[in-house]
Amino acid sequence: MKRAVLVTMLAVAPMMIKPLLADREDMNEQDKRIRESATTLQEIMNAGDRSIPEDLIRRAQCVVIVPNLKRAGFIIGGKYGKGIMTCRTANASGWSAPAIMRIEGGSIGLQIGAGETDVVMLVMNPSGKEKLLHDKFTVGADAAVMAGPVGRNAQAATDAAMHAEILAWSRSRGVFGGITLEGATLRPDRDDDAKLYGRSLPTREIVNGDIRPPAAASELYSELNHYPYREK
Repeated sequence: MKRAVLVTMLAVAPMMIKPLLADREDMNEQDKRIRESATTLQEIMNAGDRSIPEDLIRRAQCVVIVPNLKRAGFIIGGKYGKGIMTCRTANASGWSAPAIMRIEGGSIGLQIGAGETDVVMLVMNPSGKEKLLHDKFTVGADAAVMAGPVGRNAQAATDAAMHAEILAWSRSRGVFGGITLEGATLRPDRDDDAKLYGRSLPTREIVNGDIRPPAAASELYSELNHYPYREK
């Protein structure tokens, strides 16, 4: 009798453990994406005169980072990239927990070439933030994403950039510059958010600073905190 029970338990155990391992793999995937986003931002901001102007990131309401985006996705119009979005908290003293964002379709220009590309977007005002929180946001139809200027100093930030809703940059094979992402769609990935936080959450609740961030976001905050908020 005892032998039969033991055999049954051994047979059932792998089926019980497999879902737990799958959940752990999903969680690791989200953590990895957050850490890669932190590395991407750090490398770009450390590029000296080829970086995003510090004055712009100090004024930004939110930051969207998509590391290792696949260019082939633009050609076939399929899903090609995921990244994170984090926004300043109500008193602008910190940053919200990261929400997972998905980008699909569109065009990023011929200067990118084949292979992987990193994309960074700065959301410059509440209007831009609201549009990104919609179920689906299409560049060029719902709003424009302006190519961001390049250069460490504030002088690189043109008047047009200062009044833009969303600014965007890309980096591929050492080439860094502003992009427009014309025709691309951005939307929150609620399934991945649920895997990251263990339950289904509205994206607005995550980026408004109401959710405790995962430990994996510490490196991202460390980089962002180099650029405290500056009033326009």
